[in-house]
Amino acid sequence: MTSTDAVATFRSLHAQDRILVIPNVWDAASAAVFKNAGAQALATTSCGLAWSCGYPDGDVLPQGALVFAVSAICRVTHGTPVSVDFESGYSSDPREVAEAVAKLREIGVVGINLEDGADPPELTVKKIAAIKRAGANHGDIFINARTDVYLRELATGDDAIRETIERGKRFIDAGADGFFVPALTENGAIERITAAVPLPLNVLVWPGLAPLDKLYGLGVRRLSAGGRLAEVALSAARTAARAFMRGESRDEDLAHPGGVTYAEMNALFQ
Repeated sequence: MTSTDAVATFRSLHAQDRILVIPNVWDAASAAVFKNAGAQALATTSCGLAWSCGYPDGDVLPQGALVFAVSAICRVTHGTPVSVDFESGYSSDPREVAEAVAKLREIGVVGINLEDGADPPELTVKKIAAIKRAGANHGDIFINARTDVYLRELATGDDAIRETIERGKRFIDAGADGFFVPALTENGAIERITAAVPLPLNVLVWPGLAPLDKLYGLGVRRLSAGGRLAEVALSAARTAARAFMRGESRDEDLAHPGGVTYAEMNALFQ
């Protein structure tokens, strides 16, 4: 499969007759496990990936560390599409953001999330446009444009819906391929946004979110776990480690029923 075909395949997953449920990975091991579990595609979680590299979340992960970690993830996914949470691009210069995305494209990444965060939407629009212009030379990539209107509570009620729609339309004009609105949960708001913004809508697992079949009917086409899977895994590891250090666990106690084994994990990398 060529790189162009891989992007086309990823794009088609947003147009199937069900929601693309995409688990978020934080390293090569989690990518191998989730692929083996049957994931159609994989996405990184910015917080989990940053933690695995020894950094906090929030646009501080060095690009060299990001590229190294994502290269390892792509190496073990064997053709499964990989999208990268690129936060706000790790730069306020659209040209620098486009150049960094081109490096990800070279190692096999088919998509990115690009968020507005606390930046004015005008800056995100410029970054999206710069990435798409660079794609003429470096290859296409699926841009899942994220707005944090709901996550950061930049507005409420009808004002939040209107602001989200306005940003979504601007992202479309710049060349975005998808629209991600984390913390959006209200059914009526989802329906109004999907009706007004003709991009595949991505929502995040969140308290109060409707079941998958209902979300699909409202126009949602992608569901992300964000950092939740990384938090679950690290929480389980911390609980086991505390018990072990208190002398409360033997080898057989640490074995998790149905959990991964040494042999299974080793086989995933061969």
